[in-house]
Amino acid sequence: MSEERSKISLRKGPKRKNRPTISAPRQISAPIPNNDGPAVPRSTGGRPVAITGSEGPAPRQRPPPSTGGKTGDLVKRRYSTRFNNLPSDFDAEKPPVPSIPNIDLAKYDQSASLRPPPTRGPGGAPPVVDPKALRDPRLIPEQYVAAILSEATEDEIRDYEDALRKLKVRASSDLQQNVYQNRTQFIKISKEAEKLKSEMRSLRNLFKELETNTNALRAASNKDGSTGEFSTGLSKRDKRSSVADRTALWNSQMQALYKNVEGSQKFLPNSMGRHVVQNAGPWIELDNATYKSRRSMQIFLLNDHLLVASRKKRKVDNPNDVRGPATKLVADRCWPLLDIEVVDMATSSEAYSGSSKLAGAIMVRGVGQESFIYRTEKPEDSEKATLLLNIRKAVEELRKNLQSEMEANNKAKETINYFASRDPGLLQKTELLETLSDIKDMLIEVDGKQQNLRWVEGQMDELDIDIALQRFDMSVDRVEKLKNLARGLKNNAIAQDFINFKVEERSSKLAGFIVRELVETHDKSQKTRRNVSWLNRLGFEDRAREAYLEARSDLIQKRCRQCIFQGDLHLYIWQLSFVYFCIIRNTVSCFQSCFPQAMMSACVKWAKEEVDAFNIILSRQLSSTERGGEVWNQCMERAKLHAQMLEAVQLDFRDLVGKDPPQDKPKVAGPVGLGLT
Repeated sequence: MSEERSKISLRKGPKRKNRPTISAPRQISAPIPNNDGPAVPRSTGGRPVAITGSEGPAPRQRPPPSTGGKTGDLVKRRYSTRFNNLPSDFDAEKPPVPSIPNIDLAKYDQSASLRPPPTRGPGGAPPVVDPKALRDPRLIPEQYVAAILSEATEDEIRDYEDALRKLKVRASSDLQQNVYQNRTQFIKISKEAEKLKSEMRSLRNLFKELETNTNALRAASNKDGSTGEFSTGLSKRDKRSSVADRTALWNSQMQALYKNVEGSQKFLPNSMGRHVVQNAGPWIELDNATYKSRRSMQIFLLNDHLLVASRKKRKVDNPNDVRGPATKLVADRCWPLLDIEVVDMATSSEAYSGSSKLAGAIMVRGVGQESFIYRTEKPEDSEKATLLLNIRKAVEELRKNLQSEMEANNKAKETINYFASRDPGLLQKTELLETLSDIKDMLIEVDGKQQNLRWVEGQMDELDIDIALQRFDMSVDRVEKLKNLARGLKNNAIAQDFINFKVEERSSKLAGFIVRELVETHDKSQKTRRNVSWLNRLGFEDRAREAYLEARSDLIQKRCRQCIFQGDLHLYIWQLSFVYFCIIRNTVSCFQSCFPQAMMSACVKWAKEEVDAFNIILSRQLSSTERGGEVWNQCMERAKLHAQMLEAVQLDFRDLVGKDPPQDKPKVAGPVGLGLT
């Protein structure tokens, strides 16, 4: 194989005997002459141009291709090919191209704002913050920033950062406002929930009382039907478990107890809320040592006491009289429920060591380790279990009431400490401070809603915040609202005094801030009018008037000190008179527009005092000149000319200008010492 490859060569073949001769290059300075046809100019691009007329030779004819050879056959085929063969259904009369329909280009032209933005380049639009894209939970900040700011310049990046910061500030303010709104709603809902909770607690207590009354009525009716010894004397209509008839029912029970148990009123005086819970029926008192029967007893359970009455035979004068019962009940012992302990003897250790007589017995341990044992007449009687259950319930109710009273007292003390600590000035109001314990749960009506005094304290806190931030308009509105609220509480003098005391203290503080601002801006009529209006609404008109006029007097003194006497008396008097009367005119004009008309007398009095002060200065300066002389007359004329400015505010003080100031009367020398001559 390698031998065959070695025999193959690109130079293999017959060698050419006659090699082509390459002629030397020739310089062409003119077109090559064409002997067979006309010359073709260069301007035609090498193409023959038709020659009109008989001038010039005929165009050269292309020589026909040679017929011999393969190349000539291909050229012949090329020239014989036709490229414009027309179809059979070609119509020469039809237009070559159909007409273009009329299209409204404005309809399809998109505005620049609707067109999609082109790819960013050096002169593209700057990036804009898109809040919708930022709210997307699937947003990846790094990719978003890289896509938006990839081609942005440094200034555009800085502008984009400022826009993001503004958006953050706006979002923060919106969030803060939402937090404030939610806090207000939460406080309102909390107050409503607390109110609803207290109402539900009251309703639960009423249901418990209703259940207790129902059980008491049922027990009393059963006893009346079985023994007929203890009757309440109420009809069926009166025995209904109604909260409205509860007090009447309890009073009837106590009257029946006083009637049937002799001496019971000595142990149980009539008091509010005291009532009979259970009539436990007949019992037998046992001896503490031998457990032998001593005497027949009857036990009555009240809501706060346990009464034990002994059965005694009634002394009858006439043996034939059988109308009354043969026995009577006499009160023997009575204990407060919180001072005794009732023990079931059946479950105690003594019951196992004793006889079976203690199965239905109870032990009452009183004060001083004194104990008594009582047993039911019938061992299978259920009165013992009912009595123990009712005693346990009554003790729990008493402890709850005692705890609630202690909490109420503590709350009253806390209320006093709360108001006194928040407002130390309240300690000076001893009478009002003593009544705070009584108004701890007092409610006042505000815009149709019941509010307590803590709501008033909340309003005072908001008023203090407005005063501290110098939001005087809101502060004055809140003060007026609280004053109107206190004015409407005519039937509640305690709450009215409390609110008035709080409001007056804040009003004085607020008026002090407004007066200070009035003194600082007395030369600006608009601010002066606003400050005076606030003080009038707060009820400090006199304080506003005095502060304003005093500030204007200080201004006159300040401007007069700025007038320097440099030797020209006429010029100096001209300056002083212009300062005095110009400021007096402006003050009276502003006073008329800001203060009530009833206070104009005070302003006129102030103007008169300032004119007298000017006369004192004028007489002192003209004391070195001749009275009635030329200089004296010129100064007086100039002062009276300036005094005519007061006519613009309906004041005429020209006759007072130049008038001698009143001389102080010399004191009459009186007796010295004891007055002895």
